[in-house]
Amino acid sequence: MPAAARRALPASPTDDFIAAGYHAFPRGVDAIAAAALLADVRATRRFDASLFLTEAAFDADPRYVGVNPEPGRNLLERFEDRLGFVEADPGIVAGLTDLLGEGYEILNRKLVCGVPATSVPAWLKARITDNPVNNLGAYVRPEYRDVTYFYGIDFHQDLIDFKDREADFVTLYVYLHEVGPRDAPLYLLEGSHRLGATVFPHRLTRTGEAWRYADGRRGEAWTLQRMLTGPAGFAAVWHACTLHGTQPHAADHERISLRYLFAKGRGPAGLDRVNATLSGPLRLADTRRDLDAAGQARIKANSVNRA
Repeated sequence: MPAAARRALPASPTDDFIAAGYHAFPRGVDAIAAAALLADVRATRRFDASLFLTEAAFDADPRYVGVNPEPGRNLLERFEDRLGFVEADPGIVAGLTDLLGEGYEILNRKLVCGVPATSVPAWLKARITDNPVNNLGAYVRPEYRDVTYFYGIDFHQDLIDFKDREADFVTLYVYLHEVGPRDAPLYLLEGSHRLGATVFPHRLTRTGEAWRYADGRRGEAWTLQRMLTGPAGFAAVWHACTLHGTQPHAADHERISLRYLFAKGRGPAGLDRVNATLSGPLRLADTRRDLDAAGQARIKANSVNRA
């Protein structure tokens, strides 16, 4: 094939990962199926202040650990037979196979809700303002902890939840409805994966649309921020070391999305080529320093709020 023709071919997900640390699927997934699932999810509860414990109830028994979806307490388990529009979508399957090889597997899947500011009780806002990770599970009534609820989360790597695990997995995110700038879209720092695994909170300084990212090992990189917006069915996948986050939700309605983690198969995979280009480690013994022994935030700092 002539060189000019080769250059005209679209980049593969692996090529995009090497260059930028993520890949957006051009056609996404079935928007009608996404909207139908969204309607059924919304029928299970009101995504408003009724989700939350009272301040007195929380203070009587504060718990910060074990408050996220888990097997047996995961709303998506109720809709497993409805997820083929993502898991069997030809474009998604081809992209994941390119990255992860044959026999890749689902590590985790769940619903993620960006809670709008109008739904967060005043007492709770006062406690969590400028926390690096505002995972609201600790403050949600136990019967609703089958979904992950966020009110903004600072730039982080998904390796944050996997001490001593190699970056052998990727994250797939699917918007179930249109997400614009006010709907807590994902912000992603292109090329941030190249420094490998680093400890959260990360060392970031913004200059215009660029961020200086230091790894704490005398390495640094300049990265550009990308705001991921799109229609229902928008889908993107990123590396476990790619920095991403969201601001507190500014719209008057919740942002509900699907979040998957997929692990590499046993054979050769594009992710092996990606990881060979990284300048830092692929795993960490300790991934974060923002929590105290009880799991409560002990640092007030948040870079993504300046994105």
